[in-house]
Amino acid sequence: MKPRLLDRYQQEIVPKIQEKFDIKNKMAVSSLEKIVVNMGVGEAVADIKVLESAVKDMGIITGQKPIIRRSKKAISNFKLREGLPVGCKVTLRKFKMYEFLDRFVNIALPRIRDFNGVSRKSFDKEGNYTIGISDQSIFPEVELDQVQRTQGMDITFVFNHGPQEQTFEILSLLGMPFRKN
Repeated sequence: MKPRLLDRYQQEIVPKIQEKFDIKNKMAVSSLEKIVVNMGVGEAVADIKVLESAVKDMGIITGQKPIIRRSKKAISNFKLREGLPVGCKVTLRKFKMYEFLDRFVNIALPRIRDFNGVSRKSFDKEGNYTIGISDQSIFPEVELDQVQRTQGMDITFVFNHGPQEQTFEILSLLGMPFRKN
């Protein structure tokens, strides 16, 4: 079954973006290509159980099995050797991507205490948007009594092309609550 956010994007948002930015071909409108959820777990060097817990939580949150990221080089100040597991990541595409975005915007973000919107300044020059979350327990899938340690994550919304203004408009029409600066 097609996610409701994907259907809304195709039926409502693409025509609005075409009209606002004077784009004649609907294929020239920026579209969300993937969502990358990354969780860096520095304590995994000392205790591998912390990483296992983070992998389990991320799998529950995203609905997809995360891959374990390993260090690329040794850094003696951090007691880090090359090849040690230091985090996990999931790349969501197509239907799972839109379902995750829907849950993130409508359920998880409003659960943040004293939440008044996400920053408008987190766009890179290609128009991709990255947001940092400090606690995985904002997602309702995570059981609070099962959480051993609060863990943050970075969520990156990657667009196929387009200027920052266009991708900002698409995210705001998809429901991303941006701060009024």
